[in-house]
Amino acid sequence: MVNISKDIGLIIENARKQAVTQINTIMVKAYWEIGRKIVEEEQKGEAKAEYGKGLLKELSKELSKQYGKGFSSDNLLKMRNLYIIFPKSETLSLKLGWSHYRTLLKIDDKIKRDFYIKEIESQNWSVRELQRQINSALFERIALSRDRRGVIELSKKGHVIESGKDLIKDPFIFEFLGLDNIEKLSESNLEQKLIDNLQKFILELGKGFSFVSRQERIVLDSTYFYIDLVFYNRFLKCFVIIELKVGELKHEHLGQLQMYVNYYDRKIKSQDENKTIGILLCLDKKDSVVEYTLPLDNNQLFASRYKLYLPDKKELEEKVKEVLRKS
Repeated sequence: MVNISKDIGLIIENARKQAVTQINTIMVKAYWEIGRKIVEEEQKGEAKAEYGKGLLKELSKELSKQYGKGFSSDNLLKMRNLYIIFPKSETLSLKLGWSHYRTLLKIDDKIKRDFYIKEIESQNWSVRELQRQINSALFERIALSRDRRGVIELSKKGHVIESGKDLIKDPFIFEFLGLDNIEKLSESNLEQKLIDNLQKFILELGKGFSFVSRQERIVLDSTYFYIDLVFYNRFLKCFVIIELKVGELKHEHLGQLQMYVNYYDRKIKSQDENKTIGILLCLDKKDSVVEYTLPLDNNQLFASRYKLYLPDKKELEEKVKEVLRKS
């Protein structure tokens, strides 16, 4: 009786989820159709701007009276914009609900908007997670490590993980930790906060991560060493070691990380797994120290900054625009 009850429960839950998805899809298409009707009606008016404002106001009154909430002038304007930005209904994604589109309509740049659509489709982001990723300038932080062609590819494929370099954002954003006093921050405190917020931390790390261990002890010549954090990435099929530093990066930090990566490659990873990747996260990264400490053909060790607050999006946006302007 218990097993059949569970089985039936799963059937009901799956059916409800499918029903919600179908309803969202139907409503998005309906709102697109409403937007199309509004635009077509506007095009008949001579003074388009004034006519459009009056039309939305009158429509809002009539529709709210007949169908209740959801038809404010602001919402009708968003439906109108949905049609303008996606003039072909077949380009609408079946995996996005109206709330997703309401958020995406605020993004003017098509490349950025298409990138977030691809990420929602592949990662099943909630609206809340989408908003967080936009606020943390995820697109810009990934785009800045690419050339013009690479940035455009992001809009077509999303964030594809093909090498260790693809795992790196500069900076990583840990605003979800709620830490605002950097002076009192210790490495152990930072590590504990990240573990306490493991789900959000993994989302910030990116695609394909699963947690393995923290403060993992290894013994070399009777000396104990402790690896801060170990993850596994299913896309790259390799272990990922993360070391945390609260101060500026020093060359010996990279040496220590290299030792941990070598240990994992020689003692832990299996023959069918790829080489271990090491990521050093620090508050202050000196690019020249990284450049001259690591070998020219390095593809296993990476250093990146982290911030405890949201970045200046406008500054990052300007940097991405500069990349796109380059031939």
